[in-house]
Amino acid sequence: MNKKNDIKFLRVTHLRGPNIWTYRPVIEAWLDIGELEDFPSNTLPGFTERLTAWLPGLAAHHCGVGYEGGFLERLRDGTWAGHILEHVVLELQNMAGMKTGFGKTRSTSQRGVYKMAFRTRDPVVGRAALDAGHRLVMAAINDTPFDMAATVQELTDLVDRWCLGPSTAHIVDAATDRRIPSIRLTEGNLVQLGHGAAQRRIWTAETDRTSAIGEGIASDKDLTKTLLASCGVPVPEGALVRSAEAAWEEAQDIGLPVVVKPVDANHGRGVTLNLMSEADVIAAYAIAAEAGDSSAVLVERFIPGNEHRLLVVGRQVVAAARGESLWVTGDGKSTVIALCDSQINTDPRRGESEEHPLGRVNPFDSEIMLDLKRQGLAPESVPQAGQKVLIQLNGNVADDVTDLIHPEVAHAAALAARVVGLDIAGIDLVCEDITRPLEEQRGAIIEVNSSPGLLAHIKPASGTPRNVGKAIVDHLFAEGETGRIPVVGVTGTLGTSLIARLVGCLVHITGKHVGVANGEGLYLDAREVSNRDSTGFEAGQRLLINRTVQTAVFESNARTILAEGLPYDRCTVGIVTDMEGLDRLAEYHIHDQDALRNVIRSQVDVILPEGAAVLNAANEQVAALAELSDGRVIFYALDEQHPVMAQHRAAGERIVFVRDKRIMLAEGFEETSLLDLAKIPPATVKYPESVLAAVAAAWALGVPSDLICGGLRAFDATPKKTNH
Repeated sequence: MNKKNDIKFLRVTHLRGPNIWTYRPVIEAWLDIGELEDFPSNTLPGFTERLTAWLPGLAAHHCGVGYEGGFLERLRDGTWAGHILEHVVLELQNMAGMKTGFGKTRSTSQRGVYKMAFRTRDPVVGRAALDAGHRLVMAAINDTPFDMAATVQELTDLVDRWCLGPSTAHIVDAATDRRIPSIRLTEGNLVQLGHGAAQRRIWTAETDRTSAIGEGIASDKDLTKTLLASCGVPVPEGALVRSAEAAWEEAQDIGLPVVVKPVDANHGRGVTLNLMSEADVIAAYAIAAEAGDSSAVLVERFIPGNEHRLLVVGRQVVAAARGESLWVTGDGKSTVIALCDSQINTDPRRGESEEHPLGRVNPFDSEIMLDLKRQGLAPESVPQAGQKVLIQLNGNVADDVTDLIHPEVAHAAALAARVVGLDIAGIDLVCEDITRPLEEQRGAIIEVNSSPGLLAHIKPASGTPRNVGKAIVDHLFAEGETGRIPVVGVTGTLGTSLIARLVGCLVHITGKHVGVANGEGLYLDAREVSNRDSTGFEAGQRLLINRTVQTAVFESNARTILAEGLPYDRCTVGIVTDMEGLDRLAEYHIHDQDALRNVIRSQVDVILPEGAAVLNAANEQVAALAELSDGRVIFYALDEQHPVMAQHRAAGERIVFVRDKRIMLAEGFEETSLLDLAKIPPATVKYPESVLAAVAAAWALGVPSDLICGGLRAFDATPKKTNH
């Protein structure tokens, strides 16, 4: 078979907001498939077989036909390289652990040139998957080798490096289920839920309600115990010591067996359990002293039973998991190291990444080595056949027991979190039976942890997975709260900058803090923050991140939508003035009005059901967008007799117009006379249609008529002289 020439990438863009393809961020690639335009898949011998051997998961892709196996059907019937690459990239992302499903490929007016878009949760991973998919498709076409395993591993590593951790992603997904928007603030796990003044922030299992003082108390185990004991929460007896000799003395006073642990370490580091001898206590002291940052070490009464982790969110326990002791059984040939690898570390739940609820066991950990030493063994020892060897007495918390908790145990855990001062806490307790009160069985709470891990509850080894992300989101946002502020989007070419600023003025006069991002600059409460063009995505995000902003107004146009997408996911009011400017979009392969309409409709597509589209009735193409709005529609035009206006009003809907040189509002038969045009500053009223659009938006936002009038009198569109 003759080798086919390579696919060329003409342009690759990350569209970060709603766009012509979908509501979600996508990577858009422009492809020139060259001679492959003459070679659909069914003309390439062996291509489909090679591709599906590397990517068997393609069998599940629906494609446009709408059922499983649809894409394979298209491959057999004949489809082109751009469409194939789209599905390959999606499948590679799925194999790397980043689940995505949306993709589209469309031809352009230029032969062999296609626009292809695919959903990605991270642009770095998405671009890497695009490059890898490109190499894979060409290898399948030309029957050349391809290292599938290495490629998937590279992409998996990128997912671990760049994507949200599984716990944070779980919370963000729960917010999305409640239609609460999110913005990732760093490359790590700091995420904003909601917009502007309505936002909350999370950092994995910490929130902006998490007390720094509470975290400080939780990190001091002795102080935590003192506070809990004073409030009647059962804790193990114990004391702080500062030497190995003092540790042994305290152990004898408490009564063996005891536990030795750092006073300030988390997640079980440096903790040694069930110590029965002076030698064990002295060795455990050294381990604890090294693991902690303080010179002090805690010696406590050892509590028999299983370790449990209870997750407290707000004022209630939302999940509980039980730990288990880890053992290996000797075969007379293998070392403890080998036995751990073959009997424990093969568990698919164990691994080094955040995706794994349990960590890999290392027999050289100091705590494990001490337990082995007490059994007369070392990591290199070979236990006898059938000999059971204790590796870890506790930890490995992964079995869900949420439905078994006794109400008094749950009450004690929730109280412990409140006493320490944490809104989200991991409560570690030891008892033999979680279905009975702690006092009955000498059980006790041994630790209160800030920023607790969530994976043991999201992906337990056994039992029911718990939607702890929903509990955290419900804790941050009361029922009915969406984390949203009113957002107004303005799209078109006619007076859109003026409309955006005027809407900002009309809302600001109601006493709200308003941000405006338009072609003239960035404004906060009418104060100019920047005089640079702020129609892009980055400038818009500045408003949504600002915790003072209560309403945000954005100007966009066809070019910014095509280049970056809209800077917000949904809006309360979407204004469209016109569909001009086609001549400036040829570089985007937008050559006719239908293609331009597909771009401009993005502004209407994102309107919330409780919102409104504000449309220019005098423009037939704009008026036709009304059918796409999930919210209500307000038409505006100078002439109230325009057929679109008259028909809309007859249906009981809202219109804004001018009669006898006065601005009028009408909803069905009801009319409100607002203001004489002569009372509006000349630079503003010079563009009366723009004034009507802004008035309609303010009306949609519930601004009272008298304040709309006051805002129109006060707003002066005369350009300000600046010294920038």
